Amino acid sequence: MTTTINPPTPEAVAELKKIIKKLNSRAGQMKMDLHDLAEGLPTDYEKLIAAATQTYDIYSRLAKLKQQLKIWEQQLS
Repeated sequence: MTTTINPPTPEAVAELKKIIKKLNSRAGQMKMDLHDLAEGLPTDYEKLIAAATQTYDIYSRLAKLKQQLKIWEQQLS
């Protein structure tokens, strides 16, 4: 995620908030799926690394987008 040189528009901030909200929902579902998979161990242990990697990736992306939102909101202030 790159920081823009020009200040973001209020519309861009609103769009980023929508993206974060959708991603937050997906992240929560992935967290629950990973939890369920872990509780069922050793059954389906071969799915654990892929599920954990996907969960990590989505939470990493979410953290970056939230940081970008914080920067954009400060730029609009």
